[in-house]
Amino acid sequence: MSRINLAAVAPEAYAAVRGLETYIRGNLDHTVLELVKLRASMLNGCAFCVDMHSREALGAGEDSRRLFAVAAWREAPFFDERERTALALTDAVTRLGEHGVSDEVWDAAAKVWSEKELADLVVAIATINVWNRIVISSRTEPPLEV
Repeated sequence: MSRINLAAVAPEAYAAVRGLETYIRGNLDHTVLELVKLRASMLNGCAFCVDMHSREALGAGEDSRRLFAVAAWREAPFFDERERTALALTDAVTRLGEHGVSDEVWDAAAKVWSEKELADLVVAIATINVWNRIVISSRTEPPLEV
């Protein structure tokens, strides 16, 4: 059972996060965005977001094999260089440790993404991490039927 409905209790906060979501949906490639959202949600253990983003990606025509392979993207042959660097950056930003994002991960991404694209990618990763934390802490469950 859900603990709290953030949209109802703190609508201005919810709207602010929704604003970030609207921005990234208009500024980042949709395919990459769904891979990033799915990967971060997997890492964070957010069942609601894994469910939602996998369904959205499938609905947009994404291949199910690629979606399943997001869990093991380093070993999977289904992703191009830009997608791989986006997934690596997603891992690094989501698991942000004591030393932050390594130069190796950042430099690889910077080689295939423009500075603006890289900024948008970081905002996208940060945004899904915010959503994951809201959903997990509020115990929002995915719908049993869709």
